[in-house]
This record gives sequence, C-alpha cells and structure tokens, in this order.
Amino acid sequence: MIRHPAVAGQFYPGNQQELRASLDEYCQSVLQKKHALGIISPHAGYIYSGAIAGKLFSQIEVPDRVILIGPNHRGVGHSAALYDMGDWETPLGTIGVDRDLAGEVNTNCRYLASDDQAHRYEHSLDVQVPFIQHENPSAQLVPICIGHLPLDALVETGEALADVISAAEQQVLIVASSDMTHFEPGDVARNKDTLALDCAEALDPEGLYKVVRDNRISMCGVLPSVIMLAAARKLGATHGEVVAYGNSGDVTGDQSDVVGYASVIVS
Repeated sequence: MIRHPAVAGQFYPGNQQELRASLDEYCQSVLQKKHALGIISPHAGYIYSGAIAGKLFSQIEVPDRVILIGPNHRGVGHSAALYDMGDWETPLGTIGVDRDLAGEVNTNCRYLASDDQAHRYEHSLDVQVPFIQHENPSAQLVPICIGHLPLDALVETGEALADVISAAEQQVLIVASSDMTHFEPGDVARNKDTLALDCAEALDPEGLYKVVRDNRISMCGVLPSVIMLAAARKLGATHGEVVAYGNSGDVTGDQSDVVGYASVIVS
C-alpha cells in the first residue's frame, strides 16, 4: 500500500524540482547540528510557515527513525491512529514506514490502533515529510494521527513511546506537528502563544495542556505536542528552545487576523 501525498501542489510544490528548490531555500546549512529528542514544527502552507519549519530542521540531526505525530483535522478514523501498513509518497519519492518500530509502538501504546483512514487526507503530517526527506533521505516514519485523548492518556502514550525508544538500538526523533493560535490579531496571538511556548520550553506537558485549555488557545497540535513532551521528559530531556516564531501576517502584511507558527527543539 502507498499513501499518496494529500496536499502536494497545494501546501507545497507538487513538482519535485520546485519542491527541492523551496526546501533548499528554507533549510540553510548549519555546521553543528543539535541532537534532539523531539521537536514541534508548523504545518501550514510553505509560503506561510516553511521558513519557520526550515530553520528548525536545519539545526537538528534527523535520524533514520522518526515518529511523526499530528492532529486529526477531519475527525475521520480512530482517535489515536497508527499508520503501519505501507510506505508514503511525496514528490521527492517514497519514504518507508518503519514497520518494526511501528509494531513496538502498537504493542506498547494501548490507546493507539492501526488505522489508515485518519491519515489518508490529513495535511498535518503530510507537510512535515518533505523536510524529513530533505534532511535525511534514508529516514523511515512511524506516523500517528491524534483526534482526541484525555490528558492522562496523552501522558501515558508519551511515556510508553519513551519506553519503546529507550529499547530501540538507534536514535529516534519525535516530530509533533502543530500550528499555534488561529484567526486572531497578531498581538493577541503572540501573547497567547507565548503562554503555550513557555510550557514547551519548561518541558511541561500537563502545563501545556491546561494553559491551552484555560486560555482557549487554538493550538491545533496541542495533543501531539503533549505526547512528545511527555516522552522527551521520560527520556531525560533537560532543555526546550523556541527556534522561531511568526504568523501569517508577516507574509500577507495584514496583522488583523493571523495564524501563529512556532518551531521548538527539545533536547
């Protein structure tokens, strides 16, 4: 089974040459790459968030094994859907699904279930894959699409992922896909997003969940981010860093109604 790209030609170029040129522009050469346990990366159209994601991916080592977690925008399929049944395709070529690692994840994370329906048209994971391919053409994926889980289940899932990663023989990176505040004035979005990003930098998954809930922050990937932070914390993370922040108004020139974007490294 091949999972075909959902938003190639819409969120990012559908032509291989054009896509490579865009990624080369966004991902500047960095001599000293950082070892990351997890990251938060935006998933809007590349014209809006590509530079913010590129600055992030440029700075980190992308290993051969990547667990990719994104929100389920469409509400289709299982509430915690693991894709373990075939490879993914982008304009850059095919990227394999790490079936061995996916099998361990499926066995050890009781809230997850094998399901391709949630992934078929979901853009939040789709837009991350070309960045992963650009930085490491040998990488393989374990894609997970999260619809809704309560906080205790999110933390348990993150900690179970940490156990799987600890037992793995190779480095594993967790990529949490998220945009930040949606459709508010730029200054309001920045103030709200700072509250959430402070929790990410503090490696506080419970705090992130509660701050987003209590302040009605429309951070669409908060649940994947909570899972990533819980996993990284158990894996011994000591540092969180916001690499870049911006919003759609930086591109359009209109700050009256924006979507915020951030990139975060957890190490």
